[in-house]
Amino acid sequence: MGFGAFVLVLLVLAILLVFLSVKPVPQGMEYTVERFGRYTNTLTPGLNIIMPVIDKIGRKMIMMEQVLDVPSQEVITKDNAMVTVDGVVFYQVMDAAKAAYEVSKLEWAILNLVMTNIRTVMGSMDLDELLSRRDDINARLLTVVDDATTPWGIKATRIEIKDIAPPKDLVEAMGKQMKAERLKRASILEAEGLRQSEILRAEGAQQAAVLEAEGRKEAAYRDADARERLAQAEARATLMVSEAIGKGDLNAINYFIAQKYIDALQKVASAENAKLIFMPLEASSVIGALGGIGELAKEALGKNTKGA
Repeated sequence: MGFGAFVLVLLVLAILLVFLSVKPVPQGMEYTVERFGRYTNTLTPGLNIIMPVIDKIGRKMIMMEQVLDVPSQEVITKDNAMVTVDGVVFYQVMDAAKAAYEVSKLEWAILNLVMTNIRTVMGSMDLDELLSRRDDINARLLTVVDDATTPWGIKATRIEIKDIAPPKDLVEAMGKQMKAERLKRASILEAEGLRQSEILRAEGAQQAAVLEAEGRKEAAYRDADARERLAQAEARATLMVSEAIGKGDLNAINYFIAQKYIDALQKVASAENAKLIFMPLEASSVIGALGGIGELAKEALGKNTKGA
C-alpha cells in the first residue's frame, strides 16, 4: 500500500468518525446516550457531539404531549351495577432518562395504571354518582395516575372518561324512572296551579264582598243623611206654619189641614187592597185650600226677599 492509499484511508476514517460523532436531534425529541451500555447523558434538540464508537444513542424519547386510548372495560359499581367504560389519557415525558430507564414498556405501563385506577375509583361509587359526577372521576384519576407516574419522569396532564354505558335493562329501568319522575313533577305542578287558582278565586270573592259591604255602608250613610236633611226641612216648614198659625194666618191653617189630608190619602192609596178610592165631598174645598199654600209661600218668599 502506498502513501497515497494510506492517506485516503485515514481521510475516509476521519469522515466516518465525524459522521458518527455528530448527532442532530429534532425539535420535540430527546436522545439518551449510552457508553458501554450505561446511560451517560441526554441529547437535547439541535446539533450534538458524542464520542464515536464509544458512545451510542440509547432511546429516542418524544417530549411532546401524547394521547393514549384506554380500551373499554367492565366496572362493577358500589351498588353492583355493571357498566362499560372507556377513556383517553394525555401525558408528557418530562425526564427522558427516567422515562427510558425507570419503567419498561412505558405506554403499556401507563395504560394498565389508568385502567386499574378506573376500576378502583369508579368501583367505589354508586351508579347515580358515576353518571352525574364525571368531572370528579376525571380529577381523582388524574391525581392518582400523576402521582404514580412521576417517578417515571411522566406528567399526566389530563384523563377523560369518554363513555359510561350501563346494561340495556338498566338503561330501560332508568328511562322508566325518569318518566315517572317527570310525571310526578307534572302532577305536582298541576296541583299547585289548581291551589293557586282556588286561592285567587277566594281572594277575589273576599274583595268583592268587602266592596259590596262598603257600598251598602256608604248608601246607608247617604240615606240617613237624606232623611236627616228632610226632617230638618220638615221641622223648618212646621215652624213656619206654626208661627203663621200663631199670627192667625188662615192660609197657614188651610195648608196644615190640606197636608194632613193629603198624607191620609197617600196612605189609603198605597194600601195593597185599595182598588178604588172615593173622594169625600170636602175634597174640593181641600184642594182649594191648596191655593193657600201658594199664598203662604209667596208671603214667605216676600219676607225673605225683604229681609235679604
